[in-house]
Amino acid sequence: MDQNQELAVAQLRASVHRLGGSTQRCRDLTLMRFLIARSMDIDKAAKMFVQWQKWRTSFVPLDYIPESEIADELSAEKMYLQGLSRKGFPVLLVKVNKHFPAKDQLQFKKFVVYILDKTIASAFRGKEMGDEKLIGVLDLQQLSYKNIDARGLITGFQFLQAYYPERLAKCYLLHMPGFFVRVWRFVSRFLEKATLEKIVIVTSEEERREFMRDVGEDALPEEYGGKAKLMLLQDVVLTPLDD
Repeated sequence: MDQNQELAVAQLRASVHRLGGSTQRCRDLTLMRFLIARSMDIDKAAKMFVQWQKWRTSFVPLDYIPESEIADELSAEKMYLQGLSRKGFPVLLVKVNKHFPAKDQLQFKKFVVYILDKTIASAFRGKEMGDEKLIGVLDLQQLSYKNIDARGLITGFQFLQAYYPERLAKCYLLHMPGFFVRVWRFVSRFLEKATLEKIVIVTSEEERREFMRDVGEDALPEEYGGKAKLMLLQDVVLTPLDD
């Protein structure tokens, strides 16, 4: 970080403290994510951080989501964690045709947290640095009307925006059917400009090449032109963090 960023982080720590929050266990790069998400506005970043801290304490009291609490969502086997991209970002692949709108919204929200926490943690190398990002891939191939879940999409992206600021490096949408275009336009109304700018709907050959280049053949599954095997999210075992 440069001198101006270091000063902004110091001011953010002081502002969070005044609001009753604590930054004692947070790295500077973690705080920078909140500053970037709020255009380096100290007061707005502090408010966002405190809201995140309160949410995390109440919604994830164990600091992780037990798999026993999301068994129904895991059983669909729709999420795959494909290792690291060429730039070192974990690649999360979603087979949307295996998803159905959740009957239990609380379980679905916990599932979203489980997904994001585990995906981000897969980028740690001994310890969390605070600025890790992820690449999301939503494969809409063989999508039917029964798979459409605008509410679920909105929830996922809003969690990213509110509670995982600046964690999304890129999100690719593959094989979008024509009938889904109206759904996506509706969902997009709930997304921030910064989020929308990171989303690529792959339709052209140039966009397909960008997607393959960005993910890299080592993380890209064979069916998409890469060398990797599909790896279910729940089957991925993470390396413990250093003390």
